[in-house]
Parts: sequence; structure tokens; C-alpha cells
Amino acid sequence: MATKEKKEGKKKGGAGQAQGGTGKAHAGAGTPAPAPRLKGYYERTVRDKLKQQFSLTNAHEIPKLTKIVINCGVGEAIKQPKLLDSVVQELELISGQRPVRTRAKKSISNFGLRQGQEIGASVTLRGARMWEFLDRFIAVAIPRIRDFRGLGTRSFDGRGNYSIGLKEQVIFPEINYDQVDQVHGLDLTFVTSTPKDDQALALLRELGMPFRGEEKPIVVSA
Repeated sequence: MATKEKKEGKKKGGAGQAQGGTGKAHAGAGTPAPAPRLKGYYERTVRDKLKQQFSLTNAHEIPKLTKIVINCGVGEAIKQPKLLDSVVQELELISGQRPVRTRAKKSISNFGLRQGQEIGASVTLRGARMWEFLDRFIAVAIPRIRDFRGLGTRSFDGRGNYSIGLKEQVIFPEINYDQVDQVHGLDLTFVTSTPKDDQALALLRELGMPFRGEEKPIVVSA
């Protein structure tokens, strides 16, 4: 009898610990996460503007953002493998998603590079995480770039995709400068659903990307 009561006590204690040790779930448990702010702004405002601007009759032709790719190459990882570990941790903090380590496709003897060796990391964001990252990038990270005078408009690839290179990862507030082993750059690629650069430019501009010659970034109301 005592053994049975002891087992039941352990089960109750375990349930309480799983819920934070109080025995009660927090107020937001079971409720769906709110939709990303910038996604709502796109659906309420940007879609209609783009439809009118380019005289689009088919709703599927309206440009939209499909994914954001964050890539970081670490050439020093050839001699300092631990450096790549810190880069992976930083990308995970920035994106909120576990990165994938990239490997060399072929060996290059002059650089001491072997095929299959880990030389970088990348993250592909879609859905809610993509929208949340874009919102933080426009509102928080870009204003922290030194001597920023606007983004260039010549970095489109001719297929509606836009790429930008950042010199420092410390512009993201998630990175603690005191814990940075080495300042490094990273590349961002914004992939859209349209194959036309002018439509992709209009899409990113309406979302608030501060391209060169623009005034202050668009402030999205909650």
C-alpha cells in the first residue's frame, strides 16, 4: 500500500515539474501564437498596392516573399574547427532555428581544403519565422549598421531574388558582443515568388526595406 502511494506521489510530482513546478499551466498554454505583425501588414496593405501597381488580375501573380536564406562561410574553420561551432550558435540565436553545416564540394590543395570538410553554415527560414526575422532585421538590425546610407538596388539576380552582404554579425541584438570570438560577415538572400526584379523590388520596398534614396523605413502599425 505504501509503495502504491509512493508511486502516485512521484507521478503527481513529475506532472507538476513538467508544468513549471507549480502544478498549474501558464496563462498562455494551449493558445495559438499570434500571427507575425509584418505578415498581417502584407496581407492587409501590400498585396493590394502591388496588384494595382502592376495591374495584376490573377491573385497568384501578386509577388510574395517565400523564404530567407542566411549563409555564413568560415574559411578559418580549416585551421580552427571550434570557430565554426561559435558561428553555428550565433546563427541559431539570430534565426531561432538550428543551422545546417555546409561542406566543401571538392578539395583545394592550395588552401588546405579537403572535400567534405565543414566550412560554413546556413539557415533557411520560411513561414512565421521568416516574417519575424524580416521584421527584426528592418526595425532593429539595419539601424545599427555603421554609416548606413540605404541598401543598394543592384543586387537582384534577374529572377526576383535579392541578396545583401553584412560585414558584422553584431548588428543583431541577439548577439552579445562580449561573448563574440571573432567578428565575421554573413549573407542574406530574400527569395520571392516573382521572376521579375522590378516586382521584387516593389515588394521589399513596401515591406519596409530602406533602399538607397528612400526616406525612413516604413513603420508598420501593430
